[in-house]
Amino acid sequence: MPENCLTAHPQPTAVGALSEAELLARIFPRLSMPASHSQATLLGPGDDAAVVAAPDGKTVVSIDTQVQDQDFRLEWPNGYRTTGFDVGWKAAAQNLSDINAMGATATSLVVSLTLPPETPASWVEDLADGLTAAIRELGAAGCSVAGGDLGRGREISVTAAVLGTLHGGRAVLRSGARPGDVLALAGTAGHAAAGLALLESSVPVEALGGRERVFLDLQCRPRPPLSAGPAARAAGATAMLDVSDGLLRDGLRMAAASSTTLDLDPAQLEVLGEVLRPASDLLGTDPVAWVLNGGEDHGLLATFPADVQLPPGFAAIGSVQALESNESPSVTIAGRPADAGGWDHFAH
Repeated sequence: MPENCLTAHPQPTAVGALSEAELLARIFPRLSMPASHSQATLLGPGDDAAVVAAPDGKTVVSIDTQVQDQDFRLEWPNGYRTTGFDVGWKAAAQNLSDINAMGATATSLVVSLTLPPETPASWVEDLADGLTAAIRELGAAGCSVAGGDLGRGREISVTAAVLGTLHGGRAVLRSGARPGDVLALAGTAGHAAAGLALLESSVPVEALGGRERVFLDLQCRPRPPLSAGPAARAAGATAMLDVSDGLLRDGLRMAAASSTTLDLDPAQLEVLGEVLRPASDLLGTDPVAWVLNGGEDHGLLATFPADVQLPPGFAAIGSVQALESNESPSVTIAGRPADAGGWDHFAH
């Protein structure tokens, strides 16, 4: 064998071989955003704390955490390897969606990373790239990464907190749904659940066609409809929330907060399920089950007065009903009880 064929590829630099300052020096340039994205961040990374503007005197805040082997795997049963870009994108997307669900827009993001020392530094650089790409590509104009923290631990953990503004308006809460309102959805339902099922399946990732692969991509890199939240608020939405744990589970949260029943239209559920056929046929799964119980699409579930024209991106999927005497808040399908499934971090 020729000698040059024996040349070993250099091992990637692990974070344990770098000082904190050296690792930050690799990350900070990747978090820079155009001036149009950084107006609310008056002082960004580099000091003990960031300084963020709150022009209307109100700040909307949310926080989410992703933990290795709980919220994502570095390698899935179907062979897909989670990239740092995936985790960074998802950290931004799920937090931006929470701000969106209040009818607000995001202004700043801070991120805390816990990393095993053997984590490749390139994986962390990719994470920073995923954060900034999601902010930019999802349309979070005015938002930038203002700072964060680094720590050492046994598994990768990414916590992101996001700040937002209402621009002088009111927040749209879960508790405002009223009998007679139209129940509407913006974004997708069940796509991320189909993607998760593919990741957990024995079907090799290389064998997936484009029609199936799109669901896997939406599980790893969700695309919340960020323009829909402020549009819903402007249109007079009475209640709204981010669908992160499943249409039934999150719908029940809205019903309970509003003391109402949410009744879903089975015909619309079938329409939503039909889009999932490429994955459901491959895995032999009922696609409507994904629509009802699948989380992490980060769409918006909202209610509107019956005489209001739904904003672009929203489609009616049901209605809000008054509670009968001695009746508890619930989600029904054509008037019949629906068992809430969905994601629960602490369920067995």
